[in-house]
Order: sequence, then C-alpha cells, then structure tokens
Amino acid sequence: MKKIAIILAGGKGNRMKSDIPKQYLPLCGKPVLYYSLATFERSGMDAMILVSGSEDIDYCEKEIIEKYHVDTVEQIVAGGTERYYSVYHGILAAQEIITDNGWQEEDTLVFIHDGARPCIDAETIARCEQDAIKTGACVAAVPVKDTIKVVDEQKYAINTPDRSTLWQIQTPQVFSYPLVRESYDKMIADADRGNITDDAMVVEQYSSHKVKVTMGTYQNIKVTTPEDMQTAEIFLHSEE
Repeated sequence: MKKIAIILAGGKGNRMKSDIPKQYLPLCGKPVLYYSLATFERSGMDAMILVSGSEDIDYCEKEIIEKYHVDTVEQIVAGGTERYYSVYHGILAAQEIITDNGWQEEDTLVFIHDGARPCIDAETIARCEQDAIKTGACVAAVPVKDTIKVVDEQKYAINTPDRSTLWQIQTPQVFSYPLVRESYDKMIADADRGNITDDAMVVEQYSSHKVKVTMGTYQNIKVTTPEDMQTAEIFLHSEE
C-alpha cells in the first residue's frame, strides 16, 4: 500500500490568546506543526501534503519544510474556509500525486491529521495503518474517562449515556483513497450537508462503509489553549 499523509495547518487558534497561529508557536524549540510532520515522515509515508492558509505557504516552505528538512512533503496547498474544504483540497492534491507516480488509487491509503496534535506517536500511526488496510476506514480514539451528560437548551441534564460506549475521537483518520474521495465528492456537492466535524463523519454520511475505531493515546492531545502547550511540552520531553 502507498501512504499519503494530509497534515492540516489552517486556523487561527483564537483560544490560544496569541497573534501567532497555534500551529506555528514554538514548542520545545520547534514549531508545533513540525512534530506531526516529522513523526509521519519517520513512519514511512510515501508522500505528504501540507494544507495551510494561503498567506502562510511561503512561511511553511522556508521556515518548516526547508529548515527542518521534511523531505517527504511534496505539496503545500491552500486550505478553505471550513476544515472540510481544507481536507478536500488535500484529497485533490493527493490525486495529483497518485497520478504522477502511476500508483493505483485502490492501493493508496490517506492519513488525515491535525497539525495541532504534535504528540502523535509512530505506534498509533502503525495501528491505524493496519486497521485501514483491513477495513478501509479507521480513526484514532480513546475511551472517555469522565461521565458525560446530555443537556437541554437551559443547561439541565436530560440523559447520561453509557460511558463504555463513548470514545473521544482524534486524528489520524485513515481511509482508502477511493472511499474518502468519493465520500468527499458527494459531501461537497451536497448543499444541505449540515455541520461536518470530522472526516469519519463524511464517510459515515456519504457511504455505506463502517469506520473502525483504533486505539490512540491520551497524550495525542489537540493544542488549543496555553495550558495545552504546557501539557504537550511535558509529553514531548517524556519521549526524549
């Protein structure tokens, strides 16, 4: 199987309370985004696509890709106004790579990962790869630790789901290329698509294919707030 990683580096990160987008903030001496790229490169990706804001493409190329020699990145493409548009731009770029290299679409896996998850580890990527080869679609996730309440509009609890059935979804989310391309094509064409929150949801809604949940790690956090930066630094130091 050929493996293409689409790393998402869009967004402003308003909750970070910084003028610098969170994916470019320094973390243990390097930009947050660097760590995802480096881990996926070490995990044997055949190609990577970085999706960033259009105004950040030159910065990403010079200050991350070239500076840290992330040689597997073949394209940097501009994202869209919503996450799913950014992913779709990455999927279209993946088609170019598949065609240019003469690969078979059905023998290609696409790994979609948030660049703001710097603590992704090679073991999780490997587990996702194996599950995607077996099933065609999987997402990294961990069981929730806390009790979850469903609340009404007035913020009163109305239901308590069985915690054993609840998982916190992460990235990477991994799919066979034909499945994710067809699902995204249908979603983009649907004017009534509603609120799309992740890639698995696209496959669930626009195909009959089931998505496997693959065990991730609790360290694979999404960096959103200043407190998350402190936590990520601890996790990264623990891996040294």
